[in-house]
Amino acid sequence: MTDDATTPGSAAHQKIDTSVPHSARIWNYWLGGKDNYPVDEEAGDAYSAVFPGIVTVARSSRAFLRRNITHLVTEAGIGQFLDIGTGLPTVDNTHEVAQRLDPRTRIVYVDHDPMVLAHARALLTSTPEGATAYVDADLSDPDRILAAASETLDLTRPTALILSNILGHVADYEQARSIVTRLLEGLPSGSYLSINDGSRGTDAAYEQAQDAYNETGAVPYFLRPVDQITAFFDGLDLLAPGVVSVPFWRPDSGSPALEPIGEHGGLARKP
Repeated sequence: MTDDATTPGSAAHQKIDTSVPHSARIWNYWLGGKDNYPVDEEAGDAYSAVFPGIVTVARSSRAFLRRNITHLVTEAGIGQFLDIGTGLPTVDNTHEVAQRLDPRTRIVYVDHDPMVLAHARALLTSTPEGATAYVDADLSDPDRILAAASETLDLTRPTALILSNILGHVADYEQARSIVTRLLEGLPSGSYLSINDGSRGTDAAYEQAQDAYNETGAVPYFLRPVDQITAFFDGLDLLAPGVVSVPFWRPDSGSPALEPIGEHGGLARKP
């Protein structure tokens, strides 16, 4: 744990508001986790009543991330990951996937959520050869994120930047693009950017459910047109098959018949 990282403990629990549904806890509920409260289950059930496919979206997002990490470690030779918008620990967290493939991998998780902070110890397990750290910082402060990450990662070496279902929380699109640009400026040539986010234009029921959720008082999440998600990769070398509905990004062999969902993502290399 770096000096800039916040030590998990009881102080974090004091900040947790269990009276309002919370996106990370609802996502955990959809993934079958236990780190949620009745208010989250109620909101999650209301959402899935409008759009039952949300569980598929959540699990497809996790599978997309696993396939990205597998490519980065085994084919691109990446040994460092900066995962921003970590969310609650669940199955196949970034360090678990990466360190299974290469025990020397180093990972920094970043989030600014007291619930995630309270569970950060589950994210800080590591192989003896590698390292993990947790930084309590907000996506809107990329300079602080890079400074804190540099205490665990060597940012003169290629690093994979992971932004999984986090940019939708930035309401202003140009601000979101500016954040991505600044984070990439702090990483050297040969680094990679992995993004996946909820998208518009694929499933009207998903859009209806998300718009209704945004009216509940919880932290809103904005679905974006696919061309806006694609533009986050401007100036980078997109890997095939480009920005696609996440089940179609290099699916595992033997996968069942694929259906497009309102979640798009891609992986690109910084020249």
